[in-house]
Amino acid sequence: MPVTVNKDVCVGCGACTGVCPTGSLNLGDDGLCACNEDTCVDCGACVATCPVEAISQ
Repeated sequence: MPVTVNKDVCVGCGACTGVCPTGSLNLGDDGLCACNEDTCVDCGACVATCPVEAISQ
């Protein structure tokens, strides 16, 4: 199951995009984190990196 991004909490810093080993995370048109559910392997690297705890498993 892919990670979940709480867009009400995300600040669009992009920290998660740099640690994702599959490139599944990017900043969407709204400037907030978006996850590609087809390629996410649920490793948790982004969860540990998010400074505002907007990403959960």
